[in-house]
Amino acid sequence: MRRREESGHSGGMNDKQAQQRTGPEDRRTVERLVAAWLAETEDHDRAAAHEARAGWERGALSERAAQDLATWVTARITDTGFTEDEGPYVEGPVRITPSDKDTVHDWLRAQGHPV
Repeated sequence: MRRREESGHSGGMNDKQAQQRTGPEDRRTVERLVAAWLAETEDHDRAAAHEARAGWERGALSERAAQDLATWVTARITDTGFTEDEGPYVEGPVRITPSDKDTVHDWLRAQGHPV
């Protein structure tokens, strides 16, 4: 388990490093997962989904939406790297790896959100 740095960022990546890491491939990962998150949010809380979608479309998620996305992507990791004998299969509408989660968290940090 990684320890939290004093800056409050896990993994020791600072904002400048996070900004450098968010290239086109990372952006595609974020777009794929934001679409899945918005669809799931729509099923549970239409008002929150509408607010989040509006923020996404204008390029500025609210702090609440950013935290919801960070929590969602962490909770929805489907590809844990375990075999069937080592751990449970996690069902989900999209494949999410720990690296995908890190990519979304890095992107959120690059947008100025604490994660």
